[in-house]
Amino acid sequence: QVQLVESGGGLVQPGGSLRLSCTASGVLFSMAAMGWYRQAPGKQRELVADITSGGSANYAESVRGRFTVSRNDAKMTVTLQMNDLKSEDTAVYFCHAGIPIPPEGYEYWGQGTQVTVSS
Repeated sequence: QVQLVESGGGLVQPGGSLRLSCTASGVLFSMAAMGWYRQAPGKQRELVADITSGGSANYAESVRGRFTVSRNDAKMTVTLQMNDLKSEDTAVYFCHAGIPIPPEGYEYWGQGTQVTVSS
């Protein structure tokens, strides 16, 4: 079965850093577009960053310049390096995989990991 498992969340002070990792199993990882989403209480889930199977990354405006997404297909992992964290970054962060298998593709989500930025 397909599983995406996030790790690395926690409590950090503003200006601090965290590194989130997502490890996939049962997924055609090399074909997958991987992404990180986050959802804060009372807010809609939003895209933080994604990275295509070819390694092209895209970032939300709010995190551009602070976060870096990368992938390691051999290890079937995607990583989100989060620097200069702000209180607004507090949310549950979810790993996402999109696999473009015709005709409709497949989509999977991790269980989420909590990131709390507070002094």
